[in-house]
Amino acid sequence: MTGAYDKSYLEKARTALGRMLDFAVYDLQLDIGDFFDKFIISGVAKDFESGDSSTIAGKSGVELAYDVFERMGENMRNIKPRYMQDRSEEYWTGWALAYYQWKTAIPFAEIVKYIPITEIKALYSPYHEMDIRHFADKMNELYNTAKPETNLKIYRKRAGLSQRELAELSDIPVRMIQHYEQRQKNINKAQAEYLVSLARVLNCNAEDLIEHTVI
Repeated sequence: MTGAYDKSYLEKARTALGRMLDFAVYDLQLDIGDFFDKFIISGVAKDFESGDSSTIAGKSGVELAYDVFERMGENMRNIKPRYMQDRSEEYWTGWALAYYQWKTAIPFAEIVKYIPITEIKALYSPYHEMDIRHFADKMNELYNTAKPETNLKIYRKRAGLSQRELAELSDIPVRMIQHYEQRQKNINKAQAEYLVSLARVLNCNAEDLIEHTVI
């Protein structure tokens, strides 16, 4: 997996997201969960996760926070930042979360749907002292526990098909479908024609069946 956007933007993105959360909590006096909801609803999160250069490279974390409120019809530019000497837990939360989102390409809204931002912040100790890959592994564990069903199973059930019916319509062995749904085989490494055939029957895009976790 190559990441959600060009890796050259990653460190700037991590710093910006970390500073944005720090500013929102300590200067704007906001609940981290409430602010992160605004980040998503405003559309700034979508620009960020898609690698929009004007968002992840052209703005500081404080400017991102201002942008969130302006898109929500509010103006917070009269509140100026105070720069903390030490990095806060909120800063680390944004810094680490930006890495995980980049690595997996899972939308922020999807991540916090299964792992609330407060739960991510709670990982500060001990993960802030570890390699970021350990944090990513823990996030995968939490994500897969909170979302036990694979995308394939979700789309199959949405289509009202049994595993055998899907196998017959897609011309893919039922045992293979079972393996993908039980994560005994990695659907991300499935033959392209398998993904295309499954997507055709399930009326979705092949990319929708991919499992967005760090492999």
